[in-house]
Amino acid sequence: MWDVFKDWIFNVIQFFYNFCGDWGLAIIIVTIIFRIIVAPLMHKQAKSNYKMQKIQPQLQHIQEKYANDKVRQSQELQKLYAEAKFNPLAGCLPMLLQMPIFIALFQVLREMGGREEVQNFEFYNLVPNLVQTPSGAFAEGFGVFIPYLVLMLVFAGATFVPMIQQQLKNSNSQQKNQMLIMSAIMSLFMLWISWSSPAGVLLFWGVSSLIGIGQNQFTLRRCRRADEAKEAEAELEVKPVEVDVVRKQKKKRPTKKH
Repeated sequence: MWDVFKDWIFNVIQFFYNFCGDWGLAIIIVTIIFRIIVAPLMHKQAKSNYKMQKIQPQLQHIQEKYANDKVRQSQELQKLYAEAKFNPLAGCLPMLLQMPIFIALFQVLREMGGREEVQNFEFYNLVPNLVQTPSGAFAEGFGVFIPYLVLMLVFAGATFVPMIQQQLKNSNSQQKNQMLIMSAIMSLFMLWISWSSPAGVLLFWGVSSLIGIGQNQFTLRRCRRADEAKEAEAELEVKPVEVDVVRKQKKKRPTKKH
């Protein structure tokens, strides 16, 4: 069943290759379609992350206040989640639902070099061979390695940037520094993985991550605007209505002449 699913994904990539005549562009088109399909899920995940950032100070306060009373801590956290209309599982579920598609695409691209249907596996002469790994390209010379190096940096950087964006407005400096260090370590780990990954996989992941960053920023901007609109409405409701009353001057009554 899994092999049938992978063959179907390969047929989709091959369809766009027959249409545009380039495997790299076909991968990018399929990646864009993939991101469009999972866009509603990613939108929910980004909203969940935004709500999590908003209640983070309150969450930390509860954890510190009831550190020795786990039952009370759990009750207060559930109360906070209910008031903020936040579901902790909302951020994980979209990722779990899209993982089968991502894993299948990843495996198809890794195995594409062994398919008889694949020939001239390049990306508009920018990347000579999308089946080649950066380590293999480096062995052929630095000039050949340059486009693979760019893909590696995009592959790792696209993983590092979203983590930085999530920590920019974190008021807890200690936690922020810890997360930034972890992000840097994660990026080095991604560079290590990319060293032995086919360029087609790096192209797919890099394009997908860049689109994801754009989608995430779009959702966060909408969430901020919605909060600003709610705050403006609340200010209008609280602010008393001022009525400027101008009294007309009374005209003097004419005096009767005797």
